[in-house]
Amino acid sequence: MTSSGENLLTAIVPLMKLLSLTVIGLVLAHPKAQMIPRATFRLLSKLVFALFFPCLIFTELGQSITLQNIALWWFIPVNVLFSTVIGCFLGVAVVLICRPPPQFNRFTVIMTAFGNTGNLPLAIVGSVCHTKHSPFGPHCHSRGVAYVSFAQWVAVILVYTLVYHMMEPPMQYYEIVEEGTEIEEHPISDVSRPLLVEAEWPGIEEKETEHSKTPFVARIFNSIPSISQTTFPDLDLAEGNSSSPRSIRCLAEPRVVRRIRSVAEQTPVQHVLQPPTLASLLAIIIGMVPQLKAFFFGYDAPLSFITDSLEILAGAMVPSVMLILGGMLAEGPKESTLGLRTTIGITVARLLVLPLCGIGVVALADKLHLLVQGDAMYRFVLLLQYTTPSAILLGAIASLRGCAVKEASALLFWQHVFALFSLSVYIVIYFKLLTYI
Repeated sequence: MTSSGENLLTAIVPLMKLLSLTVIGLVLAHPKAQMIPRATFRLLSKLVFALFFPCLIFTELGQSITLQNIALWWFIPVNVLFSTVIGCFLGVAVVLICRPPPQFNRFTVIMTAFGNTGNLPLAIVGSVCHTKHSPFGPHCHSRGVAYVSFAQWVAVILVYTLVYHMMEPPMQYYEIVEEGTEIEEHPISDVSRPLLVEAEWPGIEEKETEHSKTPFVARIFNSIPSISQTTFPDLDLAEGNSSSPRSIRCLAEPRVVRRIRSVAEQTPVQHVLQPPTLASLLAIIIGMVPQLKAFFFGYDAPLSFITDSLEILAGAMVPSVMLILGGMLAEGPKESTLGLRTTIGITVARLLVLPLCGIGVVALADKLHLLVQGDAMYRFVLLLQYTTPSAILLGAIASLRGCAVKEASALLFWQHVFALFSLSVYIVIYFKLLTYI
């Protein structure tokens, strides 16, 4: 009985620590108290994005990664793909059962499928490893951060490619304005923009392009007649010109290939190379080369003073992330036209049903001997990838595409509130299961 009580306490205490930090952030940012202005939280989010998070990734992943470990850890990024695919199927089920407004069908699938694989898992791992009687053994924090960081690049690539195009405004709900018509623009100030928009992508307003807020893919593949000839010059390549020589027509690029190329050119792949991703890439390169690794990591390393300095900065990552989350929750839910039934459907599918599927996937992978043997933290990180709420970065993508911004804000608010309970339940379950799988 005592052992069972200790196990329960070990699972609950880490989340209570994170909850305390979140509540502090909520109180500091609450509109009635206004002890700290929203601008301060925005600056803090920029520090996390550009400094604290990359420092944590570099110091922990660089120290843990080797060529041998890359071969052993291959299932971590694959598991991200599995969780996304299963989440997409659950999202389609939510659409069929809850029947959201048609313009939010793709949005519903996205918010169900793509979870937070970065900041929140790192915060949970850090809190769990700093708890007495942690079940994960020595070097718990280093291994946990390394595992989470190793999955980051897959999730980031998916968001900036697949999610970016899925989140575009639906064609049938997009108003096409004739050329020459003046549009009155209402610029969104930093004060009115929701904190969640910049929580994981500061400076997003500078990333907007000509086609960011247009149904670009639908226009190309549906060949909308109202598109001007100058808008998509790649689509005007001597198509249907009977006077051109046969040799030129034969060498002309097929229409489908042209359209795919046009979409690829408008995909913001360059945004993948953000500071956290660059830190992961640099850590992997240094970690794979023993000679380079010896310069940065180790007690007698010539450049150990640099990594020690970065470690000090990395220590600010977890408390900063939870304070920002509290500031985001202090803003409260925005008005949403998604509907209560769909909001509940997405939340239940993401936070209750998907973790059950994750338990099945991880247990099956363990039976097939695809996982690192005897490493409880490895399995815990794999399970966390199915358990977290939708990625906050999705709110930034929604803002960039001008699609369902208020709905994303409201949904992320309610998911993170409910996640306080669902994470508590599932972490207790995971601690129990880790002795069996």
